Amino acid sequence: MLATLSSPLRLAGAATLLGATLLAGCGNDASDENTLKMGTVAGPETEVMKVAADIAKEKYGLTVEITEFTDYVSPNAALADGSLDANAYQHQPYMESMVRERGYKFASAGKTFVYPIGAYSDKYTDISELPDGATVALPNDPSNEGRSLILMHDLGMIELTDKNNLEATPIDVAKNPHDYQFKEIEAAQLPRILPDVDLAFINNTFAQPAGLAPEDALIREGAESPYVNLIVVRQGDEDSEKVQKLVKAYQTAEVEAKAEELFKGAAVPGWK
Repeated sequence: MLATLSSPLRLAGAATLLGATLLAGCGNDASDENTLKMGTVAGPETEVMKVAADIAKEKYGLTVEITEFTDYVSPNAALADGSLDANAYQHQPYMESMVRERGYKFASAGKTFVYPIGAYSDKYTDISELPDGATVALPNDPSNEGRSLILMHDLGMIELTDKNNLEATPIDVAKNPHDYQFKEIEAAQLPRILPDVDLAFINNTFAQPAGLAPEDALIREGAESPYVNLIVVRQGDEDSEKVQKLVKAYQTAEVEAKAEELFKGAAVPGWK
């Protein structure tokens, strides 16, 4: 989740289901109680879901067909139109913003992991080195942009009009004493443009595949972050048998161990 866009409605224009790749199965009907169609974002989160899929098959006889996406908009569109039974890539504030913006009728079926967001730099090794007028790149999706600005606010780098506004954008910056120049960039592109800016806030979804480790971040959320990711379904499906089988398969020691292997401490189980 390609161009520098600043709102979810504009972002939708850049997203396409053509970016999705089916990783398992051939596409049984979504109503099949022995098959669950799951959407994930490309990268290590998909690898974690594969472990859950194996457990679901072994323990519950449930076939989980994973479709991989390369943006943050298409998985929700696919869930809304019935192409998917569930997706697992977003936290509560993002889901709620999509519900408000698009009228989706979604619900959370279970928690996955907290993936703390961090700010990275190719030019500086400590946040104290960041100069006045520095260019700061922010993810342009409606909640992670606010998440980044709130972190800057909490560290005294800027002052927001309302620090509780989870969808804050640069226009909500009341005080900018260091004259930071903000660039709103599609989240998946942030590692690529890192050499061109002074600081970039990058989700671990995209930081880890780009070779950025949590300890590389100049600033980072702590484990207490409220942005726990969810297994999201259409309203009314959260208690369905096949969805709950998937949730049980996901919230296991095996899945936690795979996340630890891939994320090296940067994925905190949200169900504990």
